[in-house]
Amino acid sequence: MGSDRKRKLSLGDTVGEEARSQGLGSIEALPYMQDNTKDSSNINASKKRKRVDGEKAKYPDLTYSDGKLQSPIRIADLQGLLLYCFADGIAPQWISLKHSGHVRKVVVLMVPGLEMGMFDGTISVDKAAVNGKQELPENPTPEAVEKSTEDERATDYNRWKQGLPIPDRSHRFNPQPLVRENLPETLQPLADMFPHIWPIKAPGDNKYNKVHSPLQAILMSAAPKSKNEESRGKGARPAKIEKGFVPKRTPITTFVTSRVDLRENEYILHPAFFTSDDERSSEAEARRRGAHSSEDGWVDTLVPSLESAEPPEADIEKGSMTAGRDVFALDCEMCVTEGGQSELTRISMVGWDGEVVLDELVKPPRPVVNYLTRYSGITAEMLEPVKTTLADIQKRLLAILTPRAILVGHSLNSDLNALKLVHPFIVDTSIIYPHPRGPPLKCSLKWLTQKYLGKQIQNGMEGHDSIEDARAVLELVKLKCEKGERWGTSDVSNESIFRRLSRSIRPNHVPCPGGERTGAVVDWGNPERGFGAQATVSIGCLDDDAVVNGVSAVINGDESDHSIPAGGVDFAWARIRDLEHLRGWCNRLPDPNNANESTTLVPPPEETTPTTINGELTDKLQPDILADTVSKTVSNISRIYDSLPACTLFMVYSGTGDPREVSRLQSVHKKHREEFNSGKPWDQLTYKWTDVEEQKLKKACERAREGCGFMCIK
Repeated sequence: MGSDRKRKLSLGDTVGEEARSQGLGSIEALPYMQDNTKDSSNINASKKRKRVDGEKAKYPDLTYSDGKLQSPIRIADLQGLLLYCFADGIAPQWISLKHSGHVRKVVVLMVPGLEMGMFDGTISVDKAAVNGKQELPENPTPEAVEKSTEDERATDYNRWKQGLPIPDRSHRFNPQPLVRENLPETLQPLADMFPHIWPIKAPGDNKYNKVHSPLQAILMSAAPKSKNEESRGKGARPAKIEKGFVPKRTPITTFVTSRVDLRENEYILHPAFFTSDDERSSEAEARRRGAHSSEDGWVDTLVPSLESAEPPEADIEKGSMTAGRDVFALDCEMCVTEGGQSELTRISMVGWDGEVVLDELVKPPRPVVNYLTRYSGITAEMLEPVKTTLADIQKRLLAILTPRAILVGHSLNSDLNALKLVHPFIVDTSIIYPHPRGPPLKCSLKWLTQKYLGKQIQNGMEGHDSIEDARAVLELVKLKCEKGERWGTSDVSNESIFRRLSRSIRPNHVPCPGGERTGAVVDWGNPERGFGAQATVSIGCLDDDAVVNGVSAVINGDESDHSIPAGGVDFAWARIRDLEHLRGWCNRLPDPNNANESTTLVPPPEETTPTTINGELTDKLQPDILADTVSKTVSNISRIYDSLPACTLFMVYSGTGDPREVSRLQSVHKKHREEFNSGKPWDQLTYKWTDVEEQKLKKACERAREGCGFMCIK
């Protein structure tokens, strides 16, 4: 397939050369030539553009051959095109770019709210139809999209049964030509800038029904592997210290898990979290239903309130990582007893200094059916003489775990379930060292230890050593306290796109020869707190007009702003959000009255508030408002295009499709889990979650990952 694609691209280049030899310019103009939408003045303009700044130059050409793509391009492919122009990226296979070294600037604009349906008539944004009071089609509901897909599959199946060929729909991954006369009036200016609209798939995880960040997909880059790393075997690569990373000594109290995160990670909440009698009684009833009450053998540590854990100022040493608290690392081993219960067989606890505080074997009350020796290291012979019970261990723990005590562990909720113990102050290494792909995935303790401590644990043939595991957890927590909150929170095999570009040197024929590549972020709020932290320039805005002006300033340079390099930056990423907010795709926008706050909750206009029909989200947009906002958004894209210098690669992408149904279903799933974990009977659950809802979520995620985009060389 790769060779076929290369052959088609080379054919496209050949056709492009023929077109240019006849004075037709780049092949990207051919769709318009076929529709007679380009005249001789445009042809002459294509000749003139060979001169840049009054001098002859090799002008970059972005061309697409009419081969069939087997899948939509990804946002990561847009990043690959950027790295091919400005860094050490390889040539893309889905598009051809001639004279890539002569691309002077790259601007990537994210426009959430744009959808493919606006271009094929599924979503009406036609101002002429609105002004003429014509009947407008409603925006498609999730059921309509699903029914269309099912009808398509049914048609294919019936043709297959009759021995007829199945229609080839692979063209749906191909970019579609933008012809001005075929577009709604509000979208027609896009055809003057871009030759095609591309289906672009957002990142996500089909297994866990997740849609990943479209910002990270383009602003975080996979770091090139060194020769030593390429020759490594399996296992985690050692963590790399980012350039410019400054360790910040942080007290352990910063990493104590919040009430919300404890609930999200299936911990039983301690009564100290609840201040009112109603809350306490409601939680107590939920624990009784879930068999987590004292009648079921559970105990709560003696912590009367969260405030009781605060030590006097005199007891806190300056710069102390423990902040006057007693820290204990805990690890347990379990076995399986009759009835399939997981019960405690060993508990190990070490103090902050790594010394063993408690290490006991425990006799389960029920007969053991599986000692899990491969994992626990426990055998029947080891437990035979043991008399210690779970109740004995609980008494000892209640004496050790004072209000000042902090328990640390890895996925500690399973250990506390085996101990039937509830404590409010928890530090969980599976939370403070999150999985690179996000929840619900969690890194194993063995992987974290290898990556961040450079140690191998759990290598014995006789199972885990709970003391070894507890000490490994303690070392990970100490390392986190030494390095600060940012340490271990992202996959260190990735790096900021701005750092990646900074290792690349401008060629001599590009203005401002020599020196590192520079980059900028222009976004709503305070982008310097996020992805813009690594950029050369970061500009926060309060509206789309400010974003448009900011892009022009960072690309062309601004003598009044000394933070912008002379001549402007090489690469800029920006986002305009009016359309996204109008359609209810987000409800967090900057607060113009508070410069220190990046976002605040702002409800959408009343006439655009999303509503539900049969439990599904749909738009309640006034057509004229949607058309006006789309028109303004397209105008802002045009303004950015007009401000760009020659030889600029301009890419626009929507990020995702409509994410609201995903958010709604995920919220239902979360509330269902909370009810279910509280022990409420199934027939009394307010929020149901069956395979029907699971399949709806899966399909909603697939739809939400369907974005669109445009690209051109100015």
